Amino acid sequence: MRVTHLSLTDFRNYANAEVGFVSGPNLIVGRNGQGKTNLVEALGFLSTLGSHRVSTDKAMIRSGQDAGIIRARLEYNGRDILAEVQLNRAGQNRAQVNRSVIKTRDLPRYFSSVVFAPEDLALVRGDPSGRRKFLDQLLVLRSPRLAAVLSDYDRVLKQRNTLLKSARSSGMRGNQLSTLDIWDERLVEFGSEIIDERAKLVQQLGEPLRAAYRAVVNEDHGPALVASLSILGADEDADLGVVTASVQQSAASVESSTNEIFRAALGGLRKRELERGITLAGPHRDDLVFMLNALPAKGYASHGESWSFALSLKLASAQLLRQESASGDPVLILDDVFAELDLQRRARLAAAIGSFEQVLITAAVLEDVPPALVAHTIHIHAGAVIDG
Repeated sequence: MRVTHLSLTDFRNYANAEVGFVSGPNLIVGRNGQGKTNLVEALGFLSTLGSHRVSTDKAMIRSGQDAGIIRARLEYNGRDILAEVQLNRAGQNRAQVNRSVIKTRDLPRYFSSVVFAPEDLALVRGDPSGRRKFLDQLLVLRSPRLAAVLSDYDRVLKQRNTLLKSARSSGMRGNQLSTLDIWDERLVEFGSEIIDERAKLVQQLGEPLRAAYRAVVNEDHGPALVASLSILGADEDADLGVVTASVQQSAASVESSTNEIFRAALGGLRKRELERGITLAGPHRDDLVFMLNALPAKGYASHGESWSFALSLKLASAQLLRQESASGDPVLILDDVFAELDLQRRARLAAAIGSFEQVLITAAVLEDVPPALVAHTIHIHAGAVIDG
């Protein structure tokens, strides 16, 4: 898969932009604040429905405008696709593929990319929500139908929390809480599928992560991923005690076991949930522990080790996607990465990404990027594409 052309209207600092891309490496060069990252952010949104920089879509719409448009021409398996999304300040976003209206959540079916940016250091050092988001975005890229499962879970979770808050304020008891039992079943249904799919993904990322880390660092620090599950007692508030659990049963037994454990956890937490008015167990409270040298990377890894871990995690994600996808490699996007690396690691990273069908790289300084990656260079200045 590759992007052949990107068109932007009222996106970030671009009133209009037209950019062509080629197979292999594409280097986007510009001083900080000129708009180079905005280009790759737009493409990242098409495949993840989110930004690696901000949590709200409205921040990507140009100041003073009511909507921004991302339009990309894609090519894979000899097929040309025009994917478009309109980001609206008021109302829902709108999407089209080949001029036919689609649900916005279906866009990842048509475009796959993996973005690594300085903000990804928060995967290692930040709170659990970022790690949950990483897993869920990768799940949707691998299996777009899971977008609906995640959406259904969020909807049920909100309804259940509303009921818990109402029960807390009104003092409902006994038979009056029968409605909560119904929402429990729905929460278990959708939540168990998410937990199981995340567990499979964590297991499958293990070897690609180790290989990517060795390729970038040229050392084996034993990088590993361990799921920390709230239904088994782990809790991001730490008041239930920290328990990590790696789910490694067969697919059939995992499904049955997860349902049962989730249901039992909700039963055991019922009193505390009524007191607090929130749901205390489920995939929305799980975490993913990053291990390095047999210690949690958060709190123990140096800045360089944390950076290398996060980069390796994204390379592993891209490797996993390319192994499974019928549409070819995902587009690999490296946003301002090489400035953080020494000369040896720059060379190793260039070698590690050399086989991908298309790579988009941003850099503030041309000299930071290995010569093998600069054949097609696009220059950006003040929200304008100078050449490329």
